[in-house]
Amino acid sequence: MPNADVPAYGDFADVALHLQESFLHNMEVEALLRDLAEYAATRLGAQGQECSCEITVLRPKKTPATASSRPGAALITPLELHHGDGPGLTAMRTAGTVLMADLRSDLRWPEYATAARQQGVLSVLSIPADLEGDTKGVLTLYCSHPVASGSDGISAAEAFVRRASKGLKLALRMLKLEETRDGMSAAMQTRTVIDLATGAVMAQNRCSQSAAFKVLRDASNSRNMKLREVAAAVVASVAGAGETFTYFDE
Repeated sequence: MPNADVPAYGDFADVALHLQESFLHNMEVEALLRDLAEYAATRLGAQGQECSCEITVLRPKKTPATASSRPGAALITPLELHHGDGPGLTAMRTAGTVLMADLRSDLRWPEYATAARQQGVLSVLSIPADLEGDTKGVLTLYCSHPVASGSDGISAAEAFVRRASKGLKLALRMLKLEETRDGMSAAMQTRTVIDLATGAVMAQNRCSQSAAFKVLRDASNSRNMKLREVAAAVVASVAGAGETFTYFDE
């Protein structure tokens, strides 16, 4: 469990460079976390002592994102969500490292411990990531052997997470900007279709803008269709099947 012999474990300057390169190729949260989990398992693992890594990020109004260093293996982190608590959730809630040194004797979360042991895990180390705002993150190492409390390997893992947190914080900030931009673009496209349809109804019915919009809204409610779909049908009936576009396109 984590390798205490990692050179200069107080530094881990390579983590920032690795995250930078990873982000250029992984523009989705799950892919970025998976790459970081694999890198963490490689950098922190000790020879002859099997450990895997899972990283979880909780963002407001987003589905929890979890990735593992074990390709195709069942995730252990969802066990915590199922049982309502565990080392990872506690680490995020308290902003402190949580160690289950030996799942055979640690009685804090018995159901979680039993389920983890069934997957060959005997120790769990959860370290919270320092992220922005209401976003929470945790890196958890699962090992097939017990771990001594206070070992240098735990300090190495904590140093790794401190370095990784900075790069992960920046990557999540950039991803949020990308998502915001995409959301605004979609909203503007929807607004354009609705405005065009409103204009078409105004011309056909010789009515005001508010009255035309009410026609569209009433049609949306009565047909159980989204307003944009109703508007698109109106535009298509007037202009044919050509796609609409906005002047705000990049």
